[in-house]
Amino acid sequence: MYRTLTTLGCALIAALATAWVPAPTMKPARPATSTVRTHDGTVRGAVHDGYRTFEGIPYAAPPVGRLRWVPPRPPVHWPGVRDATRPTSPCPQPAGEVPGGSTDEDCLHLNITTPDGAEPGSPRPVIVWLHGGGFTTGAGSSYDAHRMATRGDVVVVTLNYRLGELGFLAHSGLPGSGTFGLADQQAALRWVRTEIGAFGGDAHHVTLAGESAGGYSVCAQLASPAASGLFDRVIIESGPCDSGPDQPFAPSSISLPTARAEGADFTARVGCGSGRNVLACLRRVKVSRLLAAQDADQQPAYTTPLLPSDPATVLAAGRFPRVPTLIGSTHDEGNGWAAGIIQAGHPVTPDTWRDVVATFFPAPGQAKAIVRAYPVHRTNGGPVFGAVIGDADFACPTERTVGLLTDQVPFWRYEFADEHAPPLTSGTPPFPLGAPHASELPYLFDLGGRPRDLTAAQRRLADTMIDYWSRFARTADPNGPSSPPWPRQAVLSLAPDHIVPTHTAGARHHCAFWKTLGRARR
Repeated sequence: MYRTLTTLGCALIAALATAWVPAPTMKPARPATSTVRTHDGTVRGAVHDGYRTFEGIPYAAPPVGRLRWVPPRPPVHWPGVRDATRPTSPCPQPAGEVPGGSTDEDCLHLNITTPDGAEPGSPRPVIVWLHGGGFTTGAGSSYDAHRMATRGDVVVVTLNYRLGELGFLAHSGLPGSGTFGLADQQAALRWVRTEIGAFGGDAHHVTLAGESAGGYSVCAQLASPAASGLFDRVIIESGPCDSGPDQPFAPSSISLPTARAEGADFTARVGCGSGRNVLACLRRVKVSRLLAAQDADQQPAYTTPLLPSDPATVLAAGRFPRVPTLIGSTHDEGNGWAAGIIQAGHPVTPDTWRDVVATFFPAPGQAKAIVRAYPVHRTNGGPVFGAVIGDADFACPTERTVGLLTDQVPFWRYEFADEHAPPLTSGTPPFPLGAPHASELPYLFDLGGRPRDLTAAQRRLADTMIDYWSRFARTADPNGPSSPPWPRQAVLSLAPDHIVPTHTAGARHHCAFWKTLGRARR
């Protein structure tokens, strides 16, 4: 039942993509274009009202054939002018955010959005965005960054990285085993350091940012010695660094031995478990078969050359770049998963509550303690289940991550709390979702190129958030004269017309309970 419910939850997050499908656009007959020369060739991007876009630029060689499951190689030079006026293929993934999915392995591309005025002689700060999606879905092209670029006066880079087993397969015969997707992200960051100046970006002011699996990727890059020097500050959204396998809905990493055991099971499922040359067999398997055989979610592997330890251990030991950090989560992270599981036929009632809890927290005594701390009555099963998921997997791991950062780096923490945030999926949920996982994203990006239907107050909040994020990228401090004060180490609650600092977020989220429960387990 545990895997069934977790898979349902992952499927729900994949279903967010129904709101992210790029809207059809009418292309002008003769679009205005702009050309930029890189070390690998010249690209031609599109000129818009107040900004320029350059899409589908290769930052690494296509990981196909013998380069499947190989760390990223430098991109291939191209002659002439490469068209960069439209997105290229997302990395292979099942249907969801990408309609019909994708099987195109030639996907290691990035997209750049620059505001008017960003030129090599007048560079702007750079935000590099890592998408979420459980390390199995997502694409950089889903995030239209023109509002952030124009209002924030920053250059925004979004990118694809290898996903699923193509990104995170672990096998003893594969150098880079279990971390190919993270290596892709580093290759993109190296490309940015080298090339972004030609697009008007400041290579010495790079902020690495991401949400969910993208946020946890930021944690992994903080913990990776190979990423040292590739970024100057970080933004971590709903991807706390202190998470693990006992938080099934949050992104996390696993040890290399565990990853190899899972890789062996996968290898057998695609028919390559026996024979002399397992790797040659794997590289012959069609992408569609690989996707059909992989699990619904993936984890990077630690105790590897790229990721020697899990991020929480590295942060606790202080062995990471001391860069300014902006970190946070949403107020109702777990409600979307709870709603999806209930709608899939698993009601949460006083009669079923203990069994549901025991499914996710099977250690002796856990279920009883959680049921006592989070009582379910006749009408509140969904919100209570959502609170348990949100507290255990996001809010309290975020608080623990903040505890690891305290006295080590300057940091600012937020909680997105718009209880009327526009839904990311169609249909009517079984209970009001409040501010669930990913609900802050439409305030920063037009997902799939579609602006969200925000009220006037929500648009003001979106502008304020972009101001905070972009000022942080520019000065390492989100504060400015046009926005409410954001004290260091306080939690800034982000809601329309109600942006206030508080020091009580952990108490609101029962984090003292989860801390006590964690000590009891040890």
